[in-house]
Amino acid sequence: MLQKQTIQTSQRDEMLDVTSDIQAFVKETLIQNGLVLIYSPHTTAGITINENADPDVKHDMLMRLDEVYPWEHSNYRHMEGNSASHLKTSTVGPSQHVIIEDGHLVLGTWQGIYFCEFDGPRQRTYYLKVVEG
Repeated sequence: MLQKQTIQTSQRDEMLDVTSDIQAFVKETLIQNGLVLIYSPHTTAGITINENADPDVKHDMLMRLDEVYPWEHSNYRHMEGNSASHLKTSTVGPSQHVIIEDGHLVLGTWQGIYFCEFDGPRQRTYYLKVVEG
């Protein structure tokens, strides 16, 4: 089963916790064991898994990505002016796989799944695909 999710971002750089939406989708599928693929079809937004208990983790990740890939750099050549967002997305990656066991996402105690916006605000999409097994 494939589902397209829509998400509205509100900042240029942000990490939105989509864990509960993904768990709800898994529950709807009635699949008890398998994998769920979370995929972003954008070149300036990605998917990651990280701590969801302390909001400072999101802050620190976004801050460090900005330090490594500053929004403005004299050697950037991409005419749209968003080279940093492409670099951040390549670093984070476009997708994640999560194991499903007994109908639940297998995540660590402090883990959450994040949609990472690097060129917002925008209306975005991401896809969920469950594979039974």
